[in-house]
Formats: sequence, C-alpha cells, structure tokens
Amino acid sequence: MKQREPLVRHIFTADPSAHVFDDKIYVYPSHDIAHGGEDDDDGGEYQMEDYHILSMDNLEADCVDNGEALHMKDVPWVSKQMWAPDVARKDGKYYLYFPARDKEGIFRVGVAVSDSPVGPFKAEPDYIKDSMSIDPAVFEDDNGRYYMYNGGLWGGQLEKWQTGEFVMGDPDMIPGADGPQGDEAALGPFAAELADDMKSFKETPKMVQILDENGEPLKAGDEDRRYFEGPWVHKYNGLYYLSYSTGTTHYLVYATGTDPMGPFTYRGRIMEPVLGWTTHHSIIEYHGKWYLFYHDCELSNGINHRRNVKYTELEYNADGTIKTIFPYDHLDKQDTV
Repeated sequence: MKQREPLVRHIFTADPSAHVFDDKIYVYPSHDIAHGGEDDDDGGEYQMEDYHILSMDNLEADCVDNGEALHMKDVPWVSKQMWAPDVARKDGKYYLYFPARDKEGIFRVGVAVSDSPVGPFKAEPDYIKDSMSIDPAVFEDDNGRYYMYNGGLWGGQLEKWQTGEFVMGDPDMIPGADGPQGDEAALGPFAAELADDMKSFKETPKMVQILDENGEPLKAGDEDRRYFEGPWVHKYNGLYYLSYSTGTTHYLVYATGTDPMGPFTYRGRIMEPVLGWTTHHSIIEYHGKWYLFYHDCELSNGINHRRNVKYTELEYNADGTIKTIFPYDHLDKQDTV
C-alpha cells in the first residue's frame, strides 16, 4: 500500500481503528453506504449497517477486505446506524465495540466477540450497561488494564447526557445548542475502565477533562481546540496521548496526561483539515515507527457519507510533541475543505 492513498476502493470505509495483532495490521472501519439523501447536522446521512474488517500483512502489502463481520440484523437491540467501531484483544478473544441507536433512538455501545481478528463476531444480546453516545475506542495499558473512551456531539448525543440521564433537549434549537456554549467549559469524552469480562464497565463512565495551557478547562466556544468526537488514546515515552476531532473546524488535535483517566492538557494539531467533514482516526506503532490512520472523501469528490480510509507516517519532535501533518502536501495542496 502507498501512504495517503485509499486502502480499498470497492466499498466506502471510514473511522478506521487500526491495531497490530501478531505482526499483522488490522483496520476496523465503519462501512459507508452510498445513497442520494442530503447531509444534515444530526448525522442522518450516515446509514451504516455492517462492518467489514480490513487487513494487511505489512504496510507494503495489498489491503484485504475480509467480508462482512457483523450486521445490524444480528444485533437484537439495534434499530439503525452502526457507526465507528473499535476492537480489543484479551486471552485470545477479540472484542468488537460498536455504537448504534437502540429501539428508542438513543446511541448505545454494544460488544461482539470472536476467536478471530476478522470475525465473524457474535453480538451480546444487549448493549453495555451505562453506555451512551458514539465512537468507542479501547486502550490497553502496560499493566493489562483496558479503558474505553467514547462520545460525540450533535448526532452523537454527547451533550444530552450532562445530567447522567438522557435528556433530549429542545428539538427546535440548532444542533448542540442544548450543550455548553461560549465561555462555558467544553464537554469531553466519557471514559471508564472495562471489567475483566470485557463486556461491562468496572465503574460508571466519567467525563474526561481537557485543559488549556493555563490548567483551565477548554471552552465550548474554542472550536479550534475543544473536543467534538472520535477519541483515541495511545502511549508514547510513558505519556498518555488523547487525540480527537474538533468537528466544526476539521482539525485533528491532541492533549497529553499522566493518567489514562485524565486530566489531559492540550498540546497541538496532529493533522490539518482533510476533504470532508471530520478526521476520525487511530494511531499505531509498527516496526519502530508510528502511523496515523484516517479518512477523507477523495473517492467521492467530497460527499461526506462516502469516505475512504488512508494512512500516513506520524512523527514526534524531541520534546514529545507531534509534528503536524498536512494531508495533501504531496500534491501541493494544504487547504482542501
């Protein structure tokens, strides 16, 4: 595969969660379905129904689509919209975590299990208790403890859980208007340690705090830096890196901390905007180098719900900061939104 080119072209894929298992690369994306409907700020255009798992023997090898691994028709609690997933491995089992709307239209997170990294996966009959919102990402720490991070504004319903219960808010207000505004503290992703069975939480998920350079919470109106969706956590030189999409401003940014549950301090941008809406991503180490997996809308010429997964090398500065990536600098383009 070549860097910054679509991994596959026969289907639309997005939101890649990449992992290395037994020296092979596996990518767990969402599967965009092409349709003629309009885009909206509530995510109605993203009508995904199943998951196809991609794999590569190495970064130079062809990318293989391993077929359908799980479909919504096989998940009893799901009504629609199986969005961005992630996977964790423990004791030879693979756990696929996925968000979807339940029968009441509320986003929850479910889990499905397989003996193989490419499935097929068998879903648990109900969603994870106390789960909410979208974009689950699971981080395995050096001590063998697993943490799930998730949450997304607007269509992802993150702002509707501020009281600990789901509150619809005023449907006549603009998307996100029932969440923090202006100088109010911005929302962060939820996080919780997973229980030993990998199918439940050890504790009720808590909201992660993201701070500015002065130790103050990022403000809701700071759209260049505040959290919107797509969390990912990795560890580099003993430091935890929380990366995420800013949504409305299309940046991929990161914050660092000394505890997997936060707080995290904003550090900078990982990637400038891509063609399309947001930059949902993941970060892996492979053979001593680091790589960023992401998506854009190159194959569809900018149609937001027809995306394609790519990867590129990620580099650190000597002080642990990440060098900002310009996704189209190899094409002499840096502003394609």
